[in-house]
Amino acid sequence: MKIVFIRHLPTPGNEKRQYIGHTDEHLSDAAVEAFHRRKDTYPDVQCVIASPMKRCIETARLIYPDAEIRTEPMLRECDFGLFEGKTYEDLKEHPAYIEWLESGGTTAFPGGEAQKVFRERCAEGVRKWISILTGEGAESAAFVVHGGTIMAALSQLAEEPYDFYHWQAENGGGFTAEVSEEDWKRGKKVLTDVKQEFP
Repeated sequence: MKIVFIRHLPTPGNEKRQYIGHTDEHLSDAAVEAFHRRKDTYPDVQCVIASPMKRCIETARLIYPDAEIRTEPMLRECDFGLFEGKTYEDLKEHPAYIEWLESGGTTAFPGGEAQKVFRERCAEGVRKWISILTGEGAESAAFVVHGGTIMAALSQLAEEPYDFYHWQAENGGGFTAEVSEEDWKRGKKVLTDVKQEFP
């Protein structure tokens, strides 16, 4: 089965370079206009799974206008807690932010979600839906989600042993991967041949 991971298009917060996690923003007007002008080509898929947040559902509808979009709460972006809605410039002298940067982004966000919890739930959400899709006999599917969700899922499920930040995708960008349905059903739940290919 072919799997496509797509990061949602930009929101106003993304354009301001803010940390946007649990804030449920719409896509920006500029992002929607730019999408229609570019007419990027995304892989055709049979099934579309999205984070339930507005920016992901709206992106999924733009890219796959005729598809049924099924949502999964486990694929939501991380809650950035104290850092939510802030920029680097806002935070660069804050002790908690400096500590977080020095940890390589591995410590919990103050008042937000622990990285370990976030990464595990995203991977579990992807595993859940791949199992559902293989049971349905699907040959291809897209996950329209958040940048953090993609990094979390691929850092845990990709056969290639790269760390979290290796799997960064720009807004509207993403990866393709393959799943061996036979191996998956036998318990070898990995994504193979992962490639960053678009837009």
